[in-house]
Amino acid sequence: MENKDQKIWLSQKILISRDDGRFLTLRWSKTATSRPLKWDLPGGILGLGEDMKGAVLREVKEETGLEIKDLKVADAVSAFNDRNEFWASVFYSGKAVGENVVLSYEHDDYKWVTLSELLELETSPRIEEFVRNFKNAQRQT
Repeated sequence: MENKDQKIWLSQKILISRDDGRFLTLRWSKTATSRPLKWDLPGGILGLGEDMKGAVLREVKEETGLEIKDLKVADAVSAFNDRNEFWASVFYSGKAVGENVVLSYEHDDYKWVTLSELLELETSPRIEEFVRNFKNAQRQT
């Protein structure tokens, strides 16, 4: 059923790994408009007309200063958030080229963590669902 007033937000996030198998997580700054001081993955909202993979690589560069190799689509989830907005999220995985993280103004801290450690941090339900799915998929390979 189509509703002309319906709004769907599309976000893209990436789980970036380094050679030791740890993953990058970022903490939103205290001035963030959504989830201040909560943990996040690099990424952002896809703009109208933007190339999806190009956009997520741009967001990673802006938020962390990192380049990415082996970019792969890993999962997609959709749900209403706590503001009753409907979000669809495409999640990627990729490997960091280097480890020199340079944070943007949006985030004030970062950590390289295991998937289990990431699941213990306070983050969004969409990110938690993705990390659980990703962890389960890794166990099966």
